[in-house]
Amino acid sequence: MQTNLAQWARESKLGQEADDILRRCVHCGFCTATCPTYQVLGDELDGPRGRIYLIKEVLEGKEPTQATQQHLDRCLTCRNCETTCPSGVEYGHLVDIGRQLVEEKVKRPLAQRVQRALLREGLTSRFFAPAYKLGQSLREWLPETLQRKVIAPRPVGPRPVTSGHARQILLLSGCVQPTMMPSIDAATIRVLDRLGIGTQVVAGAGCCGALSFHLDDQERARAQMRLNIDAWLPYVESGKIEAIVMNATGCGAMVAEYAHHLRDDPVYLPKAEKIVSFVRDVAQVVSPYAQELVKHVDASKLPKRPVFHPPCTLQHWQGLRPESEQLLTALGMSLQAFNESHLCCGSGGAYSVLQPEISTALRDRKLEHLNASEPDMMLSSNIGCIGHLQSGTDTPVRHWIEVVDAALK
Repeated sequence: MQTNLAQWARESKLGQEADDILRRCVHCGFCTATCPTYQVLGDELDGPRGRIYLIKEVLEGKEPTQATQQHLDRCLTCRNCETTCPSGVEYGHLVDIGRQLVEEKVKRPLAQRVQRALLREGLTSRFFAPAYKLGQSLREWLPETLQRKVIAPRPVGPRPVTSGHARQILLLSGCVQPTMMPSIDAATIRVLDRLGIGTQVVAGAGCCGALSFHLDDQERARAQMRLNIDAWLPYVESGKIEAIVMNATGCGAMVAEYAHHLRDDPVYLPKAEKIVSFVRDVAQVVSPYAQELVKHVDASKLPKRPVFHPPCTLQHWQGLRPESEQLLTALGMSLQAFNESHLCCGSGGAYSVLQPEISTALRDRKLEHLNASEPDMMLSSNIGCIGHLQSGTDTPVRHWIEVVDAALK
């Protein structure tokens, strides 16, 4: 793609980075065919190619409008287009730049600013846990739309003491998962314990930063990244832990890009690079020991016709879908095939709150394909996808680690 950047963009590091990405685009449109929002809306400007043109125009000096902002907001950042692109366009990084530039130039309506601030502050607040638990206790009296957003509590079970294991890993506690689905962390600890791996959760580490980053506060997100790095680095440098394990692929995808997001910070860039080298999805940790784990699993307790929904942050961001599915197959699960497995379910962090119509349309489309395989259980590996899919179906939706844990002898 030929570009003619405005002087301010040519003199800006962000502008230069964006220009490098823009010049790789060859207008082919392959990305449009796999873009979830284009599939729903059918508007060129709600597909990657159209958004690329909008960002290009801003960099060339055209003043963005609220319409520009809206088209960028509607992007789920699923990166399906990157998987499809034959030219290696780093669209995810480009749309991050575009959103930041537009946010600086276009003032949002008051209602949007309030909504986004409430999401940023509320979901990471110490008041979120008691408020959510109150919602769970009143769930049966809530309106159906709210009822489906509040996940019914699941048994957590005992957490074994694993400090005696020679092998140790760190587990990201995250911001909402310990409240919404504490069973995922508990199951992770028990499964790793069965493999002789101890788990530690470090005080001081919290939200990975994804929530703030995608809600117009990239600087706050970087501050959260630095807090996590400061909390984890002493354990990494001590040589006493072998990995920082993620059991939410949305968090894993963000932490895996800490070095990119802190690329202009000379103090934290080398620290971030060291942290990133230790980041592993829980499937990567368990996979080498699949045959050993099989001995601990009661096959009769596994679902008979499970279907695995690979989150976009697993398959498009991290490229770990094959490893995850091979692990589940090795553990004795007969995964059912379904159509459009590459397409986003519409969860996208806070996207289901900010863009409910598009999000619901994508969820229902995804569930239609998942249900066509007649599963007895739906599996995934990201809390956002699990909660979003469960809001539209009565078929149980679980993190695969919960299913393995429930089948342990």
